[in-house]
Amino acid sequence: MAEAMKIVVGLGNPGDEYVNTRHNIGFKVIDSLAEQLNIDVRKRKFGARFGLGEFSDKKLILLKPWRYMNRSGQPVATAVGFYKLDLTDLLVVTDDMALPPGKIRIRPGGSAGGHNGLADVIQMLGTENFGRLRIGIGQSRNQDAVDFVLDKPAKQDSVLLDEAIQRAKQAVLSWMENGIEATMNKFNSG
Repeated sequence: MAEAMKIVVGLGNPGDEYVNTRHNIGFKVIDSLAEQLNIDVRKRKFGARFGLGEFSDKKLILLKPWRYMNRSGQPVATAVGFYKLDLTDLLVVTDDMALPPGKIRIRPGGSAGGHNGLADVIQMLGTENFGRLRIGIGQSRNQDAVDFVLDKPAKQDSVLLDEAIQRAKQAVLSWMENGIEATMNKFNSG
């Protein structure tokens, strides 16, 4: 029997100018996981930053597609194909303007909900049936959506997003240990 393997993908944009933007919260969750689990995610592989480690007796791939957000799908599809992973072993972490700042939602599938990065992953995998962990960044009343997601959050939202990154990290670890249903029950309430 093959050893169990999971892949967690954080969506974001490469480049220093995007580091602390709302759109890069997926990268921040990967960085937080990498730090806690002592996984180096600087290796270049599949058009992404890649790290391989272990958690809960499973191999764990952490992946940050190193392309602009709307071209995230190819590195994800390539990594999933290379390791012959079942899509139930994939979790994509992304920002979501439809959720209030700091709120997190985990689901086993669904539409892209207007998120271009998620839309590209769906297109490249040919299905919506993979786990995703969405982190609310809220919406702007006075800014264009593109400008809003590529902007740095205000101080009060920044605090909420930092807390959400920590909750999202715990949700990922729960997903690895307990599966998506138990993780949804624990983290989607409230």
